[in-house]
Amino acid sequence: MIALTCGEPASIAPEITARAWQELHSNSQCTFFLLGDADDVARRLAFAKINVSVQKIETPAEAQSVFSSALPVLHTSLPTQSQAGIIDPRNASYVIEAIETAFALCKLGQASAMVTNPINKDALYAAGFKFQGHTDFLAHLASENGTPAKEVMMLVAAGLRAVPITIHIPLKDVPTALTTKDIVAQGTTVHRALQTHFGIKSPRIAVTGLNPHAGENGAMGDEETQIIAPAVAALKNQGINIFGPISADTAFHAEARATYDAILCMYHDQALIPVKTLDFHGGVNVTLGLPIIRTSPDHGTALALAGTGNARPDSLIAAIKLAAQMAHAQ
Repeated sequence: MIALTCGEPASIAPEITARAWQELHSNSQCTFFLLGDADDVARRLAFAKINVSVQKIETPAEAQSVFSSALPVLHTSLPTQSQAGIIDPRNASYVIEAIETAFALCKLGQASAMVTNPINKDALYAAGFKFQGHTDFLAHLASENGTPAKEVMMLVAAGLRAVPITIHIPLKDVPTALTTKDIVAQGTTVHRALQTHFGIKSPRIAVTGLNPHAGENGAMGDEETQIIAPAVAALKNQGINIFGPISADTAFHAEARATYDAILCMYHDQALIPVKTLDFHGGVNVTLGLPIIRTSPDHGTALALAGTGNARPDSLIAAIKLAAQMAHAQ
C-alpha cells in the first residue's frame, strides 16, 4: 500500500496520477492511494478529458478493494478550488500537510511507502516553508531529539543508481563543501540501503573523482588524494566493496555501469546528467536514510502542461513501481 501525495494542486499531478492508475490498476503489487481532494481531482480530470473514476476512501486500508476499479483518494477538501497552471498560495499549507500525513501513515505502518508528486517551492516558501524541498523536510520529520535524519538523495534510471554527495549548491562551492566525513556517511547509508531495500546482498559501489581524469595524481587538483581516496579507504575498512576515485568521463558507459550497483558522484550534475540521458522521462528520485521508503518522479510541476492531458506519467509510474519493489525487498 503506497501513499501518494497530492503535490501542487495546480500542476500536472492530478493528470499523471490518473495516468499512473490507468497503467497500474491491475497490478496488485503497486496499489496506491492519493492524499488529496477527490472532488477537485475528478473535476480536473474531466477538464483534461481523462476518463478515470475517482472514489473517496476514509482509511488507507479501503484502497485495496477500490484500486482495481477506481482511483482511491483519502479525501480532505482543498482550501480553494485548483485551476490548471495557476498556483493559489491559499493551498500551500494543504500541500505541506499531505506530505506530513503520508510520512505519518508510513511510520504507523498504514502505508508501506510514500511517493511524492512535485511541489512548487516558491508557493510553499511564501507560506513559511523553511526547507529546500521534500528531502530535507522529510529528514526534519524523521528527526529524533531535534537531530534531523541523515538523508541521502539517489537518482535511479535504466539500472543506474547515482548519488550526488553535494547537491543544490553553486559549482564553485563544491570543492570546499566536499568532505571525507560526508562521503563516508553517505557511502555507508547507500551500502545499507542496497542491502535492505534493493535486495543486493554484497553491493558494489563506485566513486567518481571531482576533477578531470580524477585529478591525475594531483596534476589537476588534490581533492581526490586529500578527500575522496581517504573516504574510499575508510569505507573499505568497514568491509564495504567500494572502489575509486575513478574518472567521471568513463564511469557511465554500459561496460562501466556493469561493474557497480551504485555510484557516488561529487556534485549534482555529475549524477543527474547520466541519469537523465539514459531515461529522461523515467528517472526516479529516492530518499535514503529515512525510517520510511520515499520515492518521487524526477521532474517538476510542469504548469504549462497542466490541464492539457498531455503530461507524461512515465517518471511517476517508475517511482511507484520502485517504491513497491523496495517495500517488497524488506
